[in-house]
Amino acid sequence: MENSIRPYVLADINWKTVKETDYKVAILPWGASEAHNYHLPYATDNFQAEFVAIEAAKKAWEKKAKVIVLPTIPFGVNTGQMDVKLCMNMSPSTQYAVLKDVVQVLNAHDIQKLVIVNSHGGNNFKQMIRELSLAFPKNFVCAINWWQVANANDYFNEPGDHAGELETSAIMHIKPHLVLPLEEAGNGTEKKFKIKGLKEGWVSTQRQWTEVTKDTGVGNPKFATAEKGKIFLEVVVDKVAEFFGELYHADAKNMYE
Repeated sequence: MENSIRPYVLADINWKTVKETDYKVAILPWGASEAHNYHLPYATDNFQAEFVAIEAAKKAWEKKAKVIVLPTIPFGVNTGQMDVKLCMNMSPSTQYAVLKDVVQVLNAHDIQKLVIVNSHGGNNFKQMIRELSLAFPKNFVCAINWWQVANANDYFNEPGDHAGELETSAIMHIKPHLVLPLEEAGNGTEKKFKIKGLKEGWVSTQRQWTEVTKDTGVGNPKFATAEKGKIFLEVVVDKVAEFFGELYHADAKNMYE
């Protein structure tokens, strides 16, 4: 358990520290609250987003990059899972309203750079960032999908799409006490679309989750281990920390070469 105050985590610090620190980059972990097969907690995405954000911020802070991690947004877009009990949905329009309010606060206090650390496949911030660029032209906003930072195929037999080997390994490392034994997990078998364009991916739509998977997982977790999660997360955190540092020192008005 963390026993010391982390100066890069807003939830830990006080007004005395905040008013005396010149933060340049804010980090916003954004997850979801949803079923992850039978064996992983509903807060899997939140735990992952927060872990990557805080661990990367720690490394950036150690290199004198004054970044600040905001509290995690725990709800994501789960419109295709409304029939899964207590799978919490936040519509994209609501997400934009929340994000706009966050940027408004940051802008008022001259923190012009925001990084969203996303941990949920149903969240997509690209169009929101486009709209924010008109509402707050002085602010730079970007989003990271943490699981895409490194090539998962280099670290896992079958990474999976949801509650598979990758996510299970990550939570085995981050929150091992919340992971049920793997023999209690479903195999994460996924049904595919019948129509060719949808199956090949050049036509996009929403998946109706309970028609795709019986156990809410997509991807087999059977090869997951805490060690795999640790190794993958270390690579991810190092790359994200490097990005935080580069962004901290970057001139947001001169981003191209």
